[in-house]
Amino acid sequence: MLTYTTAFHQLCQALQPLYDAREAAAIADQYLTHLTGADKLKRIVERDTQFTLVQEALWTEAKEQLAAGKPLQYVIGITWFMGREFIVNEHVLIPRPETEELVEWIIKDYKGKQDITIVDIGTGSGCIAISVKLGLCDPDWIRTNDPQLRRLMPLGEDVEITAFDISSQALIVATKNAENLQAAVTFQQLDILDESQWNNTDMYDVIVSNPPYIPVSEQEHMHTNVKDNEPTIALFVPNDDPLLFYKAIAQYGKAHLKHNGAIYCELHMSHAHQTAEMFRHAGYTQVLVKDDMHGNPRMLKAMFQ
Repeated sequence: MLTYTTAFHQLCQALQPLYDAREAAAIADQYLTHLTGADKLKRIVERDTQFTLVQEALWTEAKEQLAAGKPLQYVIGITWFMGREFIVNEHVLIPRPETEELVEWIIKDYKGKQDITIVDIGTGSGCIAISVKLGLCDPDWIRTNDPQLRRLMPLGEDVEITAFDISSQALIVATKNAENLQAAVTFQQLDILDESQWNNTDMYDVIVSNPPYIPVSEQEHMHTNVKDNEPTIALFVPNDDPLLFYKAIAQYGKAHLKHNGAIYCELHMSHAHQTAEMFRHAGYTQVLVKDDMHGNPRMLKAMFQ
Protein backbone atom coordinates (compact mmCIF):
# COMPACT_ATOMS: atom_id res chain seq x y z
CA MET A 1 0.00 0.00 0.00
CA LEU A 2 1.13 3.53 -0.73
CA THR A 3 1.86 5.88 2.13
CA TYR A 4 1.82 9.68 2.12
CA THR A 5 5.61 9.70 1.76
CA THR A 6 5.97 7.11 -0.98
CA ALA A 7 3.07 8.58 -2.97
CA PHE A 8 4.68 12.02 -2.89
CA HIS A 9 8.14 10.83 -3.96
CA GLN A 10 6.83 8.57 -6.71
CA LEU A 11 4.65 11.34 -8.10
CA CYS A 12 7.57 13.79 -8.06
CA GLN A 13 9.71 11.27 -9.92
CA ALA A 14 7.02 10.73 -12.55
CA LEU A 15 6.71 14.48 -13.14
CA GLN A 16 10.37 15.43 -13.39
CA PRO A 17 10.75 14.64 -17.11
CA LEU A 18 8.28 17.51 -17.73
CA TYR A 19 8.99 19.87 -14.81
CA ASP A 20 11.96 20.91 -12.74
CA ALA A 21 12.22 19.41 -9.25
CA ARG A 22 10.64 22.39 -7.49
CA GLU A 23 7.60 22.57 -9.77
CA ALA A 24 7.16 18.81 -9.72
CA ALA A 25 7.12 18.89 -5.91
CA ALA A 26 4.59 21.73 -5.88
CA ILE A 27 2.24 19.84 -8.23
CA ALA A 28 2.61 16.63 -6.23
CA ASP A 29 1.90 18.46 -3.00
CA GLN A 30 -1.20 20.17 -4.38
CA TYR A 31 -2.58 16.96 -5.78
CA LEU A 32 -2.03 14.99 -2.57
CA THR A 33 -3.66 17.75 -0.53
CA HIS A 34 -6.68 17.51 -2.83
CA LEU A 35 -6.77 13.70 -2.74
CA THR A 36 -6.23 13.14 0.99
CA GLY A 37 -7.62 16.31 2.55
CA ALA A 38 -4.39 16.52 4.55
CA ASP A 39 -2.11 19.52 4.11
CA LYS A 40 1.65 19.24 3.69
CA LEU A 41 2.45 19.52 7.41
CA LYS A 42 -0.10 16.86 8.35
CA ARG A 43 1.27 14.53 5.69
CA ILE A 44 4.80 15.02 7.01
CA VAL A 45 3.74 14.31 10.58
CA GLU A 46 1.67 11.31 9.50
CA ARG A 47 4.08 10.22 6.78
CA ASP A 48 3.40 6.48 7.17
CA THR A 49 -0.36 6.80 6.80
CA GLN A 50 -1.50 4.38 4.12
CA PHE A 51 -3.80 5.21 1.22
CA THR A 52 -7.18 3.54 0.99
CA LEU A 53 -7.77 1.37 -2.06
CA VAL A 54 -9.91 4.14 -3.58
CA GLN A 55 -7.22 6.77 -2.97
CA GLU A 56 -4.56 4.56 -4.52
CA ALA A 57 -6.67 3.99 -7.64
CA LEU A 58 -7.31 7.72 -8.02
CA TRP A 59 -3.63 8.50 -7.42
CA THR A 60 -2.53 5.98 -10.07
CA GLU A 61 -4.86 7.49 -12.68
CA ALA A 62 -3.82 11.05 -11.79
CA LYS A 63 -0.12 10.17 -11.94
CA GLU A 64 -0.52 8.89 -15.50
CA GLN A 65 -2.42 12.01 -16.57
CA LEU A 66 -0.02 14.43 -14.90
CA ALA A 67 3.03 12.63 -16.29
CA ALA A 68 1.50 12.96 -19.76
CA GLY A 69 1.33 16.74 -19.32
CA LYS A 70 -2.31 17.19 -18.33
CA PRO A 71 -2.55 20.26 -16.08
CA LEU A 72 -3.28 19.63 -12.42
CA GLN A 73 -6.38 21.82 -12.61
CA TYR A 74 -7.90 19.61 -15.30
CA VAL A 75 -6.98 16.44 -13.40
CA ILE A 76 -8.78 17.55 -10.24
CA GLY A 77 -11.43 19.54 -12.14
CA ILE A 78 -11.13 22.78 -10.17
CA THR A 79 -8.99 25.86 -9.77
CA TRP A 80 -9.06 28.99 -7.62
CA PHE A 81 -9.58 32.52 -8.90
CA MET A 82 -10.08 35.62 -6.77
CA GLY A 83 -10.31 33.34 -3.74
CA ARG A 84 -13.18 31.30 -5.18
CA GLU A 85 -13.37 27.76 -6.51
CA PHE A 86 -14.13 27.37 -10.22
CA ILE A 87 -14.80 24.23 -12.22
CA VAL A 88 -12.45 23.84 -15.19
CA ASN A 89 -11.98 21.24 -17.90
CA GLU A 90 -10.39 20.94 -21.33
CA HIS A 91 -13.08 23.18 -22.86
CA VAL A 92 -11.96 26.30 -20.94
CA LEU A 93 -8.69 28.05 -20.23
CA ILE A 94 -7.24 27.74 -16.76
CA PRO A 95 -7.56 31.21 -15.16
CA ARG A 96 -4.25 32.94 -14.46
CA PRO A 97 -3.34 35.21 -11.52
CA GLU A 98 -2.65 38.10 -13.90
CA THR A 99 -6.29 38.08 -14.97
CA GLU A 100 -7.28 38.76 -11.36
CA GLU A 101 -5.61 42.15 -11.74
CA LEU A 102 -7.87 42.98 -14.69
CA VAL A 103 -10.92 42.06 -12.61
CA GLU A 104 -9.70 44.15 -9.69
CA TRP A 105 -9.19 47.15 -12.01
CA ILE A 106 -12.82 47.01 -13.14
CA ILE A 107 -14.14 46.57 -9.61
CA LYS A 108 -12.09 49.53 -8.42
CA ASP A 109 -13.36 51.74 -11.24
CA TYR A 110 -17.04 50.83 -10.89
CA LYS A 111 -17.66 49.95 -7.25
CA GLY A 112 -20.52 51.98 -5.81
CA LYS A 113 -21.89 52.99 -9.22
CA GLN A 114 -25.51 52.28 -10.05
CA ASP A 115 -27.19 50.52 -13.00
CA ILE A 116 -24.03 49.17 -14.59
CA THR A 117 -24.22 46.86 -17.61
CA ILE A 118 -21.17 44.76 -18.48
CA VAL A 119 -20.36 42.18 -21.14
CA ASP A 120 -17.51 39.67 -21.00
CA ILE A 121 -16.38 38.52 -24.46
CA GLY A 122 -14.92 35.02 -24.59
CA THR A 123 -15.89 34.12 -21.04
CA GLY A 124 -14.52 30.56 -20.91
CA SER A 125 -14.98 29.35 -17.33
CA GLY A 126 -16.85 32.54 -16.52
CA CYS A 127 -14.18 33.59 -14.04
CA ILE A 128 -14.07 37.24 -15.14
CA ALA A 129 -17.83 37.79 -15.44
CA ILE A 130 -18.62 36.01 -12.19
CA SER A 131 -15.83 37.68 -10.22
CA VAL A 132 -16.76 41.14 -11.47
CA LYS A 133 -20.40 40.48 -10.61
CA LEU A 134 -19.59 39.36 -7.08
CA GLY A 135 -17.02 42.11 -6.58
CA LEU A 136 -19.47 44.83 -7.61
CA CYS A 137 -22.30 43.38 -5.53
CA ASP A 138 -20.32 44.39 -2.48
CA PRO A 139 -16.72 45.67 -2.65
CA ASP A 140 -16.14 44.08 0.75
CA TRP A 141 -17.64 40.75 -0.33
CA ILE A 142 -16.20 37.98 1.80
CA ARG A 143 -14.52 35.43 -0.43
CA THR A 144 -16.24 32.29 0.79
CA ASN A 145 -17.77 29.10 -0.50
CA ASP A 146 -19.98 28.79 2.58
CA PRO A 147 -23.56 28.89 1.22
CA GLN A 148 -24.93 30.20 4.53
CA LEU A 149 -22.59 33.19 4.39
CA ARG A 150 -23.30 33.78 0.71
CA ARG A 151 -27.03 34.04 1.40
CA LEU A 152 -26.27 37.03 3.62
CA MET A 153 -24.43 38.88 0.86
CA PRO A 154 -25.99 41.65 -1.24
CA LEU A 155 -27.13 40.36 -4.63
CA GLY A 156 -26.31 43.49 -6.62
CA GLU A 157 -29.36 43.47 -8.85
CA ASP A 158 -28.29 46.83 -10.33
CA VAL A 159 -25.21 45.22 -11.92
CA GLU A 160 -26.21 43.34 -15.08
CA ILE A 161 -23.54 41.13 -16.57
CA THR A 162 -23.70 39.20 -19.83
CA ALA A 163 -21.02 36.80 -21.03
CA PHE A 164 -20.37 35.58 -24.58
CA ASP A 165 -18.48 32.56 -25.83
CA ILE A 166 -18.33 30.78 -29.16
CA SER A 167 -18.05 27.40 -27.40
CA SER A 168 -21.21 25.72 -26.15
CA GLN A 169 -19.05 23.42 -23.99
CA ALA A 170 -17.40 26.43 -22.34
CA LEU A 171 -20.81 27.96 -21.63
CA ILE A 172 -21.87 24.78 -19.82
CA VAL A 173 -18.86 25.16 -17.51
CA ALA A 174 -19.43 28.89 -17.00
CA THR A 175 -23.12 28.39 -16.21
CA LYS A 176 -22.29 25.75 -13.60
CA ASN A 177 -19.72 28.06 -12.00
CA ALA A 178 -22.26 30.89 -11.84
CA GLU A 179 -24.78 28.56 -10.21
CA ASN A 180 -22.24 27.29 -7.68
CA LEU A 181 -21.16 30.81 -6.72
CA GLN A 182 -24.69 32.24 -6.87
CA ALA A 183 -23.72 34.91 -9.38
CA ALA A 184 -26.48 36.20 -11.66
CA VAL A 185 -24.78 36.26 -15.06
CA THR A 186 -26.52 35.84 -18.42
CA PHE A 187 -24.64 33.58 -20.84
CA GLN A 188 -24.99 33.71 -24.63
CA GLN A 189 -23.32 31.76 -27.42
CA LEU A 190 -21.78 34.25 -29.84
CA ASP A 191 -18.84 34.49 -32.22
CA ILE A 192 -17.46 38.01 -31.83
CA LEU A 193 -15.76 37.72 -35.23
CA ASP A 194 -19.14 37.30 -36.92
CA GLU A 195 -20.59 40.82 -37.19
CA SER A 196 -23.98 39.42 -38.25
CA GLN A 197 -24.44 38.19 -34.67
CA TRP A 198 -23.84 41.59 -33.07
CA ASN A 199 -27.39 42.81 -33.67
CA ASN A 200 -28.69 40.31 -31.14
CA THR A 201 -26.84 42.03 -28.30
CA ASP A 202 -27.45 45.08 -26.11
CA MET A 203 -25.66 48.29 -25.15
CA TYR A 204 -23.14 48.18 -22.31
CA ASP A 205 -21.22 50.45 -19.97
CA VAL A 206 -18.24 48.08 -19.93
CA ILE A 207 -16.79 45.52 -22.30
CA VAL A 208 -14.17 43.20 -20.84
CA SER A 209 -12.24 40.48 -22.62
CA ASN A 210 -9.28 38.16 -22.31
CA PRO A 211 -9.32 37.15 -25.99
CA PRO A 212 -7.04 34.80 -27.94
CA TYR A 213 -3.79 36.70 -28.58
CA ILE A 214 -0.90 34.24 -28.93
CA PRO A 215 0.48 33.98 -32.51
CA VAL A 216 0.53 30.41 -33.78
CA SER A 217 4.31 30.70 -34.25
CA GLU A 218 4.76 30.82 -30.46
CA GLN A 219 2.98 27.51 -29.96
CA GLU A 220 6.11 25.39 -30.41
CA HIS A 221 7.85 27.23 -27.57
CA MET A 222 5.05 26.69 -25.06
CA HIS A 223 4.95 23.98 -22.41
CA THR A 224 3.08 20.84 -23.41
CA ASN A 225 0.64 21.25 -20.51
CA VAL A 226 -0.68 24.38 -22.25
CA LYS A 227 -0.33 23.82 -26.00
CA ASP A 228 -1.47 20.19 -25.92
CA ASN A 229 -4.23 20.51 -23.34
CA GLU A 230 -5.85 23.94 -23.16
CA PRO A 231 -8.35 24.85 -25.93
CA THR A 232 -6.48 26.23 -28.93
CA ILE A 233 -9.52 28.26 -29.98
CA ALA A 234 -9.08 30.34 -26.82
CA LEU A 235 -5.32 30.77 -27.17
CA PHE A 236 -4.06 31.32 -30.70
CA VAL A 237 -4.40 33.86 -33.49
CA PRO A 238 -2.90 33.94 -37.01
CA ASN A 239 0.72 35.07 -37.21
CA ASP A 240 -0.20 37.76 -39.74
CA ASP A 241 -3.07 39.19 -37.68
CA PRO A 242 -2.22 39.07 -33.95
CA LEU A 243 -4.73 41.83 -33.16
CA LEU A 244 -7.60 40.00 -34.85
CA PHE A 245 -9.83 39.86 -31.78
CA TYR A 246 -8.92 43.32 -30.48
CA LYS A 247 -9.95 44.83 -33.81
CA ALA A 248 -13.31 43.06 -33.60
CA ILE A 249 -13.79 44.14 -29.98
CA ALA A 250 -12.95 47.74 -30.86
CA GLN A 251 -15.51 47.77 -33.67
CA TYR A 252 -18.09 46.02 -31.52
CA GLY A 253 -17.56 48.61 -28.80
CA LYS A 254 -18.19 51.51 -31.18
CA ALA A 255 -21.66 50.08 -31.83
CA HIS A 256 -22.46 48.67 -28.39
CA LEU A 257 -20.82 50.88 -25.77
CA LYS A 258 -22.91 53.51 -24.05
CA HIS A 259 -21.64 57.09 -23.86
CA ASN A 260 -18.45 57.21 -21.78
CA GLY A 261 -18.28 53.43 -21.87
CA ALA A 262 -14.99 51.59 -21.48
CA ILE A 263 -13.22 48.51 -22.80
CA TYR A 264 -10.88 46.50 -20.56
CA CYS A 265 -8.67 43.83 -22.15
CA GLU A 266 -5.88 41.51 -21.21
CA LEU A 267 -2.93 41.84 -23.62
CA HIS A 268 0.00 40.01 -25.13
CA MET A 269 2.88 42.01 -23.68
CA SER A 270 4.76 42.01 -27.00
CA HIS A 271 1.79 43.62 -28.75
CA ALA A 272 0.51 45.78 -25.89
CA HIS A 273 1.43 49.19 -27.28
CA GLN A 274 0.48 48.18 -30.81
CA THR A 275 -2.94 47.22 -29.46
CA ALA A 276 -3.27 50.55 -27.67
CA GLU A 277 -2.44 52.42 -30.85
CA MET A 278 -5.05 50.44 -32.74
CA PHE A 279 -7.71 51.51 -30.21
CA ARG A 280 -6.64 55.14 -30.56
CA HIS A 281 -6.93 54.96 -34.35
CA ALA A 282 -10.37 53.39 -33.92
CA GLY A 283 -11.54 56.52 -32.09
CA TYR A 284 -11.08 55.57 -28.45
CA THR A 285 -9.74 58.07 -25.92
CA GLN A 286 -7.86 57.82 -22.64
CA VAL A 287 -6.26 54.60 -23.82
CA LEU A 288 -4.17 53.30 -20.94
CA VAL A 289 -1.82 50.32 -20.84
CA LYS A 290 -1.17 48.95 -17.37
CA ASP A 291 1.60 46.69 -16.12
CA ASP A 292 0.86 43.47 -14.27
CA MET A 293 2.43 42.28 -11.02
CA HIS A 294 5.58 41.28 -12.91
CA GLY A 295 6.03 44.68 -14.53
CA ASN A 296 4.85 43.56 -17.96
CA PRO A 297 2.32 45.59 -20.03
CA ARG A 298 -0.63 43.19 -19.86
CA MET A 299 -3.85 45.22 -19.47
CA LEU A 300 -5.61 47.95 -21.40
CA LYS A 301 -8.44 50.37 -20.74
CA ALA A 302 -9.97 52.44 -23.55
CA MET A 303 -12.84 54.94 -23.22
CA PHE A 304 -15.42 55.58 -25.92
CA GLN A 305 -17.17 58.96 -25.93
